[in-house]
Amino acid sequence: MSEATHTTPISQLGEFALIDHITQKFSLQNSSSTHGVGDDAAVITPTTGKQLVVTTDLMAEGIHFDLMYTPLKHLGYKAVVVNISDIYAMNAEPKQITVSLALSSKFTVEAVEELYEGIRLACKNYKVDLVGGDTTSSYSGLVVSITAIGEVAPEELVYRSGAQVGDLICVTGDLGAAYLGLQILEREKRIYLEHPDVQPELEKSQYLIERQLKPEARKDVIRFLKDNDLKPTAMLDVSDGLSSDVMHICKMSKVGCVITEATVPVSEPAYQTALEFNIDPITCALSGGEDYELLFTIRPEDETKLNGEDTFSVIGEITDTLQGTRLLTKGGNYHQLTAQGWKHF
Repeated sequence: MSEATHTTPISQLGEFALIDHITQKFSLQNSSSTHGVGDDAAVITPTTGKQLVVTTDLMAEGIHFDLMYTPLKHLGYKAVVVNISDIYAMNAEPKQITVSLALSSKFTVEAVEELYEGIRLACKNYKVDLVGGDTTSSYSGLVVSITAIGEVAPEELVYRSGAQVGDLICVTGDLGAAYLGLQILEREKRIYLEHPDVQPELEKSQYLIERQLKPEARKDVIRFLKDNDLKPTAMLDVSDGLSSDVMHICKMSKVGCVITEATVPVSEPAYQTALEFNIDPITCALSGGEDYELLFTIRPEDETKLNGEDTFSVIGEITDTLQGTRLLTKGGNYHQLTAQGWKHF
């Protein structure tokens, strides 16, 4: 008979001992991180000539994630990635994060350790420092709130508001995979609840599931843009779905757009899985969300700088605002884009 796994109630440690315990494996990697965890506040010294870029994102159990199929280590990793992806979307480099948790009594010290192992791995992979945060109790499960801080030279900042008529619309990677990974996980959850003895069928869907549970931020793209002297005119990351996010650019830039369906990148696993679910693959790309790819616009003369790079797809063009936001289908018809992605309220 195997020995029962030992678990430690959080109440056994208390807040401050818990913070000391879970942060002891973290070390500072950036010179701008003057002072981290341990005092009332962190101290950050920006690099001379750089501006700070700050973003925050909150993830609540039952709204943004389901612990029935989300490993805590993956959740910690993803919580960091979705924040630093926003830093990259400003053409900046992430440097520090703070992490705040609200925990219900069902979580043990070991569970928090697993969550923070994912956070630590993300910090290591993206060379980001954990410099502070907070913990508190919760009556409604787990809430993870992360603030990310980055640096950028003022002349390198990219906003959503810079797109101009004639600019090309580009996106990195492929779209729709994270949404389909979620559909697979939800399907297997329903099957398990009805038939607990049935093993989940996940082997052929590893790419899609990883895109949902453990996305990556596109630091490689920011490096490529700098190395090739290519500054987007507008940029954001695809978190709410391509349709919603391109409309964010259009609204802030006071322009319209045409997205060409035939050039929107959808991976083969996503394409085939969409058909299995009787969903049009383009619908997954337009409305799915959580891909965390970079969506940006460039001047037409800069397109040659992307030649030969399969990381990028040119998927449309910025038009006059009077033309609205449109999708050109493979059949040659125009349809108005609608924001059908994630809604927070």
